[in-house]
Amino acid sequence: MPSSHNLVAFAAAAFALIVVPGPSVLFVVGRGVAYGRRAAVTTVAGNAAGVYMQVIAVAIGLGAIVERSSAVFTTIKLAGAAYLVFLGLRTIRRRGRGEVSVDPTDRDGGALQHLRDGFVVGIANPKAIVFFAAILPQFVEPDGAAAGAQMAVLGLVFVAIALISDSMWGLLAGTARQWFRGSPHRLRRLT
Repeated sequence: MPSSHNLVAFAAAAFALIVVPGPSVLFVVGRGVAYGRRAAVTTVAGNAAGVYMQVIAVAIGLGAIVERSSAVFTTIKLAGAAYLVFLGLRTIRRRGRGEVSVDPTDRDGGALQHLRDGFVVGIANPKAIVFFAAILPQFVEPDGAAAGAQMAVLGLVFVAIALISDSMWGLLAGTARQWFRGSPHRLRRLT
């Protein structure tokens, strides 16, 4: 277990990174606006699981490989960007067919799809990869428990903060969706 001093310091660093919106937040907000609060929160859960997989990778040593190899990092970053583009194009295509709207009765692909999409966005999030590979090991105490165990605990702190923050973004976006749905005049001005 990391010391309370390292835990608090890590939580502060994680909070500073998390509150700056990145790919995950933008994706969650998009899901909230397109499909509502439930879809956004489900996406957040998938994203958190994907981000925690990055923590596990760093804890077992794969993070050092990603950090030292620009080719591996670039590949992961491009794969994540390509997946976001794919999801965006799929949403645009569905909107063109009338499948995505602010009507809560529309089919949205289901919870498993939102969970999976969030997971892929989370596991390929370059902002989190850099943070975990470069910053996480600095908060491990050499005289403490096993380094991997300390990283896993610190990663849980990061994920808990991200779950709260990203869920708030998703709930706000879903609420905005409901607000626009409540007035056709507001919706026409938006589109």
